[in-house]
Amino acid sequence: MELRKMALAVASRNDLASFVVALKSDLEAHQDKWENPTLDRFLDAMESWIESMDGYYRNRGQEIPQEPTWRTFAEILCASRIYE
Repeated sequence: MELRKMALAVASRNDLASFVVALKSDLEAHQDKWENPTLDRFLDAMESWIESMDGYYRNRGQEIPQEPTWRTFAEILCASRIYE
């Protein structure tokens, strides 16, 4: 399953753990497709995405999460692969 779809399906701690395994496997198999394949770049992108995530949800016509969920964290991780 595509990572974005997997992130949207995360509903529990176990789902998130499985998503992290899939994320790592994707990095190993497709590092050239990741904008942020190193830990420092990934964490920089994560910080930036978290700071601007309200705009992401607004642009998609979705409610901005007031309290993060397991899914929210999966979305943050997924976005951090490619966020500039």
